[in-house]
Amino acid sequence: MASFPNVYAHRKVAQTASKACEICYKPSTSVLVTPENKDFFYVCPGHLKDCGFCSPIIDEAAIVAKKKKEMEAEVERVKQEFEEKQKKKKEKDKEKEKSKDKDNDKDGKTDELAKKKSEEKKKLDVTATPTEEEEPRIFALKKMFYQQRIDKKRQAEVAKRNRERLNNPNLFPQVPKDLP
Repeated sequence: MASFPNVYAHRKVAQTASKACEICYKPSTSVLVTPENKDFFYVCPGHLKDCGFCSPIIDEAAIVAKKKKEMEAEVERVKQEFEEKQKKKKEKDKEKEKSKDKDNDKDGKTDELAKKKSEEKKKLDVTATPTEEEEPRIFALKKMFYQQRIDKKRQAEVAKRNRERLNNPNLFPQVPKDLP
């Protein structure tokens, strides 16, 4: 039997498809699967955080690319905000030049209120979309647990071979037909 690599991807299944965790036997919707689907088992999300059970495999290149993408998006957003502020400033200057009477003061107050509301909305948007720290999706089991998985697979394969042998009629010798 070819051994499978000690690389497991964390997947979620539907609540109706949950099965017992291999460690604590509680119903779980989290599954660890090898890349070629040679091995899989259900495990609780709490066990994935246990350093004695498995360790996450962190892809440094993906993290760097993600941070770079976030920085580019942040720069683009700041540029747009700056351009919007410049446009508003130009519009205000034009309005001030056109009319300098009491109505302008009232409009100025409403503009200030509108500004405050828009700033509050922006603050809410910024706080509503913080970068969430994603849980790792790729894990490597600790040596003992990995060996248990390999042993369990080997035992299943041996049991399958034994069943096939028992079903084979040529396995047992036949009764002699000649007289001695």
